[in-house]
Amino acid sequence: MLLDFLGGAVSMGFAVAGLILLSFWRKSRVQLFLAFAGSFFLLAINQTLLTLSNVPLEERSWLYLLRLAAFLLIIFAIIRHNARDDRQR
Repeated sequence: MLLDFLGGAVSMGFAVAGLILLSFWRKSRVQLFLAFAGSFFLLAINQTLLTLSNVPLEERSWLYLLRLAAFLLIIFAIIRHNARDDRQR
């Protein structure tokens, strides 16, 4: 019961962080913020599904692919943002 509550709180935290980053993107139109927002929404979905499905080992289930996709999105967004900055100099 407590773990389910904490899992829900973590999911909500990821979703709120995604919304904040989405508002940053709306103001600045910097695509890095959009990629981060998408990553945090993927992490929120991952945590929600993990909490609701009672998977004992996340790293051995298909849910791990959502987490992997979120972190790969962050890595590619940073690389693309830095490459764009190098071209502008």
